Amino acid sequence: MSDATGSTGLGARIARRIRAEGPLSVAAFMAMALHDPEYGYYRHQYPIGRDGDFITAPEISQIFGELIGLWCADLWRRMGAPDPVTIVELGPGRGVLLADFLRAAGTVPEFRRAMRLYLVEASPVLRVAQAECLAAAAPVFVADLDAVPEGSLLLVANEFFDALPVRQFVRCRNQWAERLVAVDEGGRFVFVDGRESALATALVPAALRDSPAGTIAEICPSSAALAGGIASRLVRHEGAALLIDYGHGVATPGATLAAVRLHRAADVLEDPGMADLSVHVDFAAIAVAAVAAGAQAYGPMPQGRFLTALGADARLAALCAGAPRDRRDRLERGLTRLIDPREMGTLFKALALVSPGLPAPAGFEAGL
Repeated sequence: MSDATGSTGLGARIARRIRAEGPLSVAAFMAMALHDPEYGYYRHQYPIGRDGDFITAPEISQIFGELIGLWCADLWRRMGAPDPVTIVELGPGRGVLLADFLRAAGTVPEFRRAMRLYLVEASPVLRVAQAECLAAAAPVFVADLDAVPEGSLLLVANEFFDALPVRQFVRCRNQWAERLVAVDEGGRFVFVDGRESALATALVPAALRDSPAGTIAEICPSSAALAGGIASRLVRHEGAALLIDYGHGVATPGATLAAVRLHRAADVLEDPGMADLSVHVDFAAIAVAAVAAGAQAYGPMPQGRFLTALGADARLAALCAGAPRDRRDRLERGLTRLIDPREMGTLFKALALVSPGLPAPAGFEAGL
């Protein structure tokens, strides 16, 4: 562990808060590390790409964004081709997914003309990249989903839910207790256990409550709230949301909170604001929240199977036809990375949230 002040002012700011208020929840620590208005990771870092801290599916293969664009075009037709239709991406990265999405959507000109593009992005650094990449589409930047106008909606969130703050709980002798972040005598950030209580126990998923002592469970209230908000929109107006992320389909024990810096694992508590923090997404909890708000949920389905069902292999063949050998190799390596179970094909999953009454969207017809 590092000194609490770390190498930035954020460590000192968090330490002062802890000394004034007491230990912070893991969610509060994570929120400050990522979103502090002055020092937060997403306020000043350029996280994506080979020169950043991590790389995402759209950066690996153009096929990813193209298939999502065609998936949305198909749904738009099933919805009766509303004009206008609001296209929203949560956390659009560098804009690469939507650039590929829009190119594929251009094959359905009436869909492309009906689109109104809204980007939910907190990072000023990434907004600059998105504005440049997507200038021709005239995107509108908003702070959150509440700022998106009402109406027919098609929403995409790729690796967005994994960055939402989680609370952690640890199984003690009789009950559960919340795991907290404190400052030790040496000025370092450390994990400590709060007091075990019936309230903490009630917050842990029922399937995990009888776990052995020492077990850690994570919950993400903001994830459930966002899923409920999306679902409420889908009840009011026809549409769908496609959520793709890494995570599990059922409640699973264990601490998944991790830090990445320059494509390598880092200490979660060291130098807050300097590394990306993320967790494995609980797709079951998202689906439960969405269904409770009135939407239909399909999945989660392994990413590899989902992309294959949408025609990833056929798209690869079309792109490779007549292409130079080095380009064919890059295209093949990229798609393999996305669909191979040993790489991103199984850990990453797709979940669709759909307005009540709409049919199962493409790729989910088997009732998964």
